[in-house]
Amino acid sequence: MLEVVRIPVLADNYVWLLHDDASGETVVIDPAVAEPVMAAARARGWTISQIWNTHWHGDHVGGNAAIKAATGCTITGPAAEAEKIETLDRYVADSDTVHIGDHHALVMAVPAHTAGHIAYHLPDDNMAFVGDTLFAMGCGRLFEGTPAQMFDNMQRLAALPGETVVYCAHEYTLSNGRFAQTVEPDNGAIVARLAEVEAMRARGEATVPTTIRQERETNVFMRARTVAELAARRAAKDAA
Repeated sequence: MLEVVRIPVLADNYVWLLHDDASGETVVIDPAVAEPVMAAARARGWTISQIWNTHWHGDHVGGNAAIKAATGCTITGPAAEAEKIETLDRYVADSDTVHIGDHHALVMAVPAHTAGHIAYHLPDDNMAFVGDTLFAMGCGRLFEGTPAQMFDNMQRLAALPGETVVYCAHEYTLSNGRFAQTVEPDNGAIVARLAEVEAMRARGEATVPTTIRQERETNVFMRARTVAELAARRAAKDAA
C-alpha cells in the first residue's frame, strides 16, 4: 500500500508526499517550497528519493533545487517544459511510466493550464496526481492552452475509474462549488456537496483529495457537453 500525506503551503497550495513502505521510497509531487516538505518527511522517518513535477509554475517547482541538494533525489517532469524546469533529471511525455517501488504511474499529457502539463495516474492504486488541470469542482485556468485541450483533458480524466482518488494542488473547492451552483442550480449533487464543503472550510478542514466519481457528478467543467460550453464556463469563472 502507498501512503499519501497532504502538506499545505503558501496561501492555498497542497504538496503531496507519496510513500511506499515496502521499498522505503518517498516521492514529492509538486514541491512549492522545500522546508515544510522535508520536515514532514523527517517527522515520519522517510527519505525523499524522487520529485514528480506536473508543470513549470513556481508554486509547483520552487522547492526542487533545495530538496535535491539535501537529498540527492531524482526529479522527473514534463519533457515539453524542460527548458523551464532547470532541475529536471528525467523528461517524460504521454504514456511514459514512472515508478515508486513496485508501483507504476502512467504519465498523461493534459495541456491547457500550461503547454506541457502532465498528470501521473497510478492505475493499480486508484490514484491520480493532476497538478492544476483538474480541481475539486473545477479546472485550471487556460494560461497557455485552449478550451479544446481542456475539454479533451476533462473527457480523458472522466474516463478513469470512478474510485480513482484525485490529488490536486490547490484548495479552491469552495469558490469552485459556489460557481458550479450558478451553472447548474438544479443539480442536487452540487447543492449537497457545496453545503458539505462550506461546513468543512468553516472547520478549517481540507476538501481534497476528491474522486473521479464525485467530479463526474459535480464538476461543471467535466460535465460540459461541448468545447464551446466549457469555454463559456471557464470565461465566466475567470470573470467571477
